[in-house]
Amino acid sequence: MGMVKAEITLTNPMDEGYARDGYIKPEEIRTVTIQSIVDTGAMSLVINEELRKKLGLGVKGEKVARVANGQRVRCQVTETVAIRWKNREWSVDAVVMPGAEEVLLGVIPLEGMDLMVNPVTQELVGIHGDKVEFMVL
Repeated sequence: MGMVKAEITLTNPMDEGYARDGYIKPEEIRTVTIQSIVDTGAMSLVINEELRKKLGLGVKGEKVARVANGQRVRCQVTETVAIRWKNREWSVDAVVMPGAEEVLLGVIPLEGMDLMVNPVTQELVGIHGDKVEFMVL
């Protein structure tokens, strides 16, 4: 399978709350639209330190992550970030990978937004078409 990319928008959800409550103006909400690599081998959203700072995301802690070559890397874990792709949205804590050049969109946000990679067209698509469906356990 080739590399699949998707344009996503990342937003600081605390800023959205502050804007809704009138503490900041809507145009002050920190948000970034970027190209991400859809990585079904990654668990969550992977960003770099520059993007974490641009979005104003605090650090909740650290974890050790295993990367594709088997190496273990100590990474920061951020406060929640909102991810939007077309008509879908999901929120997750992001992993800040030291030296990351690309944003990785992993399986947890993909599942949360009811998305998959179409193996024939090599593009990100809704599992149930344009209709968003969620399973309730």
